[in-house]
Amino acid sequence: MGKRYLIDSNTLIEFTGKLLPEIVYSKISSIIDDDFNISFINKIEVLGHHTADKAWQNFIAQATVFKADDDIINKTIEIRKSNKIKVPDAIVAATAMANDLVLITRNMEDFKKIPGLKIENPWDWKL
Repeated sequence: MGKRYLIDSNTLIEFTGKLLPEIVYSKISSIIDDDFNISFINKIEVLGHHTADKAWQNFIAQATVFKADDDIINKTIEIRKSNKIKVPDAIVAATAMANDLVLITRNMEDFKKIPGLKIENPWDWKL
């Protein structure tokens, strides 16, 4: 099996707003069609801004939403102890790491300092 991904909130918003270059949009579209994974934090962030929007609710309903379990909680604690990072970002990183997922995000600044986290910035994908 190839790479599996966790899609961060910023990438979801750029994807649905068609703010990505076409080739990047196509790659994310195929990831979403194949294996659409988000953290419960991403669901909260996205739907917290778009709660009345039925299209957003339907879109997020297609995703596998990873909930907090002991592995994610313990990994979040470990990340917070060793990095100055906001709790939501630590949970997203821990979710990706606990489930062997590559995090797709534009927020490289916060995430790049977490050892062992696999991350990709879709804007850096070779066009």
